[in-house]
Amino acid sequence: MGDTEMIKTALLAIAALALVAPLANAASNTTDKLYPELRAFVDARRAEFGQIPPERRELLDGLADYVKGRYEAGETSYLNFVCTHNSRRSHMSQLFAQAASAVYGIPARTYSGGTESTAFNPRAVAAIERAGFDVLKTSDDANPVYLVKLSGGSMPMPCFSKKYDGAPNPKLEFAAIMVCDEADEACPYVPGADARFAIPFVDPKISDNTPAEAATYDERAAQIAREFLYVFDRASR
Repeated sequence: MGDTEMIKTALLAIAALALVAPLANAASNTTDKLYPELRAFVDARRAEFGQIPPERRELLDGLADYVKGRYEAGETSYLNFVCTHNSRRSHMSQLFAQAASAVYGIPARTYSGGTESTAFNPRAVAAIERAGFDVLKTSDDANPVYLVKLSGGSMPMPCFSKKYDGAPNPKLEFAAIMVCDEADEACPYVPGADARFAIPFVDPKISDNTPAEAATYDERAAQIAREFLYVFDRASR
């Protein structure tokens, strides 16, 4: 086994332990615990809920009701965000939804996957770094592993491209959130999911290799953060 595969295996073992370990006190995991830059980004997005159109709110409200129902039952929400390549939108959704869980003190573990695997796109990685996440690249292979943190005291989230049913993603009792139309069409049924939601976002790759590239990725990151913060805000009420 090569060094890269050894690193990935170790990270998956850590993620598996985190899956079954008791959650830390979620109520204490507020915006005060986020990195300052990420906290400022999140606070700005929370002030923008009025920008979410009614048709988007209708899509988001179903997921909010699911999270609220599990929260009121004393259960953690396991959320798997799915797009075609697990390279851009699904990773950003996973990370911003985990931040939203911390902000509102609603226990959730978030994951991402694709209908096929490629790599966490460097442009999307750069966008989450600009938003305030701490990102450590641990390997240089075609599908590198990134360790992403919300705060100095948070557990790192291993992020790399994988199929939606690949480790460390949950196998049972999770919600599948389809964040692109292609994945929604390709996976009308996600085995093991107890709920499925279609919440598509426009792919930021439309601006790849253009002067608008960074701005487009930042705009999509802001939208994704805004909408999943809205989900947890509604679930908290």
